Amino acid sequence: MIHVSAPPGRPYHEYTMDIRFHGAAGEVTGSCHLVEVAGRRILLDCGLIQGGRKDEARNRDAFPFDPKRIDAVVLSHAHIDHSGRIPLLIRAGFAGPVHTHRASRDLCRIMLKDAGYLNEKDAEWENRKRQRKGLKPVAPIYTMQDAIDAMRRFRGMAYDRKTEILPGIDVRLRDAGHILGSSIVELWLAERGQRRKLVFSGDLGHRGAPILRDPTPVADADLVVMESTYGDRLHRSRQETRAELAEVIANSRAESGNILIPAFAVGRTQETLYHLATNYDAWGLADWQIFLDSPMAIEATEVYLRHTDLYDREAAALWDGNRHRKLLPNLTFSRTGRQSMQLNRVRSGAIIIAGSGMCNGGRIRHHLKHNVWRGNCHVVIVGFQARGTLGRALVDGAKHIRLWGETIRVAAKIHTIGGLSAHADQAGLLGWYKRFEGRPPVVLVHGEPQASSALQAELRQIANAPIHIAGPGARVDLMDMKQLFTA
Repeated sequence: MIHVSAPPGRPYHEYTMDIRFHGAAGEVTGSCHLVEVAGRRILLDCGLIQGGRKDEARNRDAFPFDPKRIDAVVLSHAHIDHSGRIPLLIRAGFAGPVHTHRASRDLCRIMLKDAGYLNEKDAEWENRKRQRKGLKPVAPIYTMQDAIDAMRRFRGMAYDRKTEILPGIDVRLRDAGHILGSSIVELWLAERGQRRKLVFSGDLGHRGAPILRDPTPVADADLVVMESTYGDRLHRSRQETRAELAEVIANSRAESGNILIPAFAVGRTQETLYHLATNYDAWGLADWQIFLDSPMAIEATEVYLRHTDLYDREAAALWDGNRHRKLLPNLTFSRTGRQSMQLNRVRSGAIIIAGSGMCNGGRIRHHLKHNVWRGNCHVVIVGFQARGTLGRALVDGAKHIRLWGETIRVAAKIHTIGGLSAHADQAGLLGWYKRFEGRPPVVLVHGEPQASSALQAELRQIANAPIHIAGPGARVDLMDMKQLFTA
């Protein structure tokens, strides 16, 4: 794990071109990296920390830098662990623009507002308990209005257009294939005649995944900052994934049970709907009631339908013209709380897609409460589950879970469908890196230690260059790249 600092006799303020890692360093969530060049400071991402209560409590900590001194944010994509602290950054004094793909801007308008709503509800719930104990109330991390106000800072960009965002800093976004609008960020940095190119992978998509195009290869870089979420594993093939989903549906039909799919509102939900649509006849889905029980996922799906120019060829042909209801004639959107509660009466024959993706909040928790103790229930996990989350507990084989103070037995069958992941697996990450000319140095972020270490070992087999894992607060001096070879 790299912890690069200033050599003796050289104070930090003389470092005029560097990057410091303040989030998703040694963990998956909370992406946040500070780049300084030519007296300017930009953040790559500013995401929420997700996980257990102790992890999420860190979102209330002061930023490890002065938000008033940040000139701009470059946001790789809309997922909340990359975007979720932007309203908080603004409230702390940041007054600059947020540059991101135009589709990410549209998704953030939904996701940040929802995060603000959840913050308000969490504070309301906590304050009821604090009032009974005679304690002072707490304020939300930020509110819905904070999130709405934050959108005024967003500046939409297109893929593949190099733009100067500040003196000495040019940016180009490339398609990362992870979710709609997700971007690989190319940064050209200039200071006193020195030039460096930094490439930030953001989150890379799984090659061959439906709807979106594959991650764009990048030819050159002086330093690659690269995610490592699934750096220690390979996903199942698409054929195996379809077969496994077909088996889950067949078994659930035979057992007269329900299928619960905790899904992130952006990305996993749309891909899950796509799989159901393309296999509608083969899987006998006409016999089922299919529910999308997430107002945010419904809104996000509508955003996906407005950006069909970002689809791959097959998805563009299938989803053209907003044909969701024709593709899935038995799909019902559950927008209201009352509509959601009515699903608790359905004892069999329902496929319920609901957030949150890690089961730490949202309507999926209510459906788990009413179904997970039943042996004929199937829970299909389709996305990454961070440490400390309820979803991770289910994946790890928990026999009991706690919901609203009640202990509930887990009798449902839990299925982890790795082939539906929005992240590249180890082979995908290695394949993307191999497209760089000259095998540049790499700093790994956005991975749990085991995953990052495994990817580091594999990269060292193919690159005659330093491969480091970022620790919290680690700094790399881009003016003196030799340090990477000795750190």
